[in-house]
This record gives sequence, C-alpha cells and structure tokens, in this order.
Amino acid sequence: MLAAHLALVFAAVFAGAAIFVNVAEQPARLALTDPALLLEWQKSYNRAAPMQGGLALLAALLGFLAAWQLHDWRFVVGALLILANWPYTLLVIKPTNDRLHAIKPEQANAETRQAIIAWGHLHGGRSVLGVAATLCFLWALTA
Repeated sequence: MLAAHLALVFAAVFAGAAIFVNVAEQPARLALTDPALLLEWQKSYNRAAPMQGGLALLAALLGFLAAWQLHDWRFVVGALLILANWPYTLLVIKPTNDRLHAIKPEQANAETRQAIIAWGHLHGGRSVLGVAATLCFLWALTA
C-alpha cells in the first residue's frame, strides 16, 4: 500500500509544480523585457526539467508497482497518464524548447516572446496530465 500512497504523492507534487508554472511563474516572467524573459525561461527550464521528469518517472514506477501489488487497473491508468508527460514533452514541447534554448538572450525579440507564450500553452498539457494521474491514483485509493 505504501507504493500506492507514494505514487499519489509524487503525482500530486508533479501536478502542483506544473500548475505553479502555468499560474504563477509564466505570467510573472511575461512581465519582463524580452531578453530577461528568455534568460529567466532558460534558467528556470534547465532547473525544472530534471525535477519534473524525475517526479513523473517515479510516480509512474510506483503506480505500476501499486497496480501489481493491489491488482488494481486504475493504478496502471494513473501510471500511464503521468508517464505520458515524457513522450508529450519530447514530441510536442521539445521543438519549442530547442528553439528557445538556441537563442541568446540579447537576441530575444517579440517573436521569442510569442514562442514562450506558445510554450506556456503547451506546458498546460503537462499540468492536465499531472492532475489526471493524481485524480486516478486518488480514485484507486479511495475506492
């Protein structure tokens, strides 16, 4: 049962971090000038990516373990939802990430700002997947 509770905790931490980016960090960074906006995005992304990737992987592994231990398919669904952040990030968000990382802050302009705004919308998908996984784990634990 410990794996099930930890899967919920790590998925919820992931979801909270992803939502924080969308509701607090992204709007705050958009108030900066274009060069500062890009630099903040680059520094923040480089620090957040390993944390969020690790949280998603750990929550998924614990979810699969809980499914095996408890014979409950809902943990498999939660694990797949949180794990979906990996392919979603690599296939959907990474092209924007690569483009933003290739720009030097002093070269940032209105087009860079629009790319960061678009990135924020894409990042919302990570928030949705995190919340969906958290709710799935919670459903499994409360049934």
